[in-house]
Amino acid sequence: MKVPFVDLGAQYAAIKAEIDNAIFGVIAECSFIRGPHVDDFESSFAGLIGSPRCISTANGTDSLYIAMRALGVKPGDEVITTAHSWISTSETISQAGGKVIFCDTDVETFTLDPDMLESLISPRTVGIIPVHLYGHPANMPRIMSMAERGGLWVIEDCAQSHLATIEGRCTGTIGNFGSFSFYPGKNLGAYGDAGCLVTADAKLAEWCTLFARHGGKGDHVIEGINSRLDGMQAAILNAKLPHLRSWTAKRQEIASRYSVALRGLGDIRVPTVANGCMHAYHLYVVRTQRRDELRAFLKHRGIDTIVNYPKALPFYPAYSHLRHSPGDFPNAYANQSVILSLPMFPELTMEQQEYIIDSMRAFFGC
Repeated sequence: MKVPFVDLGAQYAAIKAEIDNAIFGVIAECSFIRGPHVDDFESSFAGLIGSPRCISTANGTDSLYIAMRALGVKPGDEVITTAHSWISTSETISQAGGKVIFCDTDVETFTLDPDMLESLISPRTVGIIPVHLYGHPANMPRIMSMAERGGLWVIEDCAQSHLATIEGRCTGTIGNFGSFSFYPGKNLGAYGDAGCLVTADAKLAEWCTLFARHGGKGDHVIEGINSRLDGMQAAILNAKLPHLRSWTAKRQEIASRYSVALRGLGDIRVPTVANGCMHAYHLYVVRTQRRDELRAFLKHRGIDTIVNYPKALPFYPAYSHLRHSPGDFPNAYANQSVILSLPMFPELTMEQQEYIIDSMRAFFGC
């Protein structure tokens, strides 16, 4: 049996008529840039997660950069973010003019460690960017408490946490901004690059809209950039949006089945969910000291896996100038050699999942 890591073809087959109608509609209307499909998506997505405003962007990386520009990041400003994630979060801090300050991850949830975070806040700190990694919310109550005490802004990186919640609130609606990616493999994915910001602040939303559209079409109030959501991608997202809740529920069902079957198997550590949180399971990540052996064994059996992410950010050449050592980020450093992402997508069949579980049992001799 072959089991892909993600099967976007199966998702398309399940809603083919809706996707095809969306694409043909854009072509028929020639609404390729901005237009009604984009307006509809901004309104619908904001309503779904409970945010007053949504500003669409060309991709999730742009949305992080735009948010920091809106918040006035300037040279010398320190911005704290997680040591273990995709580089978009940290590289945009540098691009906006700030200085990246890395924080270790929580030992159980892979998100920003609140205890270390507090020790990193300095007079030069202006903001915090927690990443809701793999779909598990960061500890927003503690993060927001520290931010409020220090007069700091917070941008939530929600690239992997569509519809994840903490204390009943969707990720992205708690900080000053929520930044989302709709890269094809995300829980809500376009058929190309796409992203957005959400915020409750009307003035920030207006500035972001201007900045992302060349400073205002027809009346360039400021110098901006070109970060527009294509009409085609918006129409595809509109077709997928009504399915997101059921897809999320399916991910949670698959995750539960994995956890019941794999808990106690060899040295496997399955994901945990913190109190008050709802995990969106963009990724289902286990830990084992035999990670590389297990991955090779599963590949031999036709099962695709991925390591998200194989190296903590401070240890890449791009950040060698910071001169960090493994002891600076013990949890992130330890996790990079033991994490393994198993296949996780709503269309994963019971037969496929049982094959994955049986294969892992065979590896561990159970």
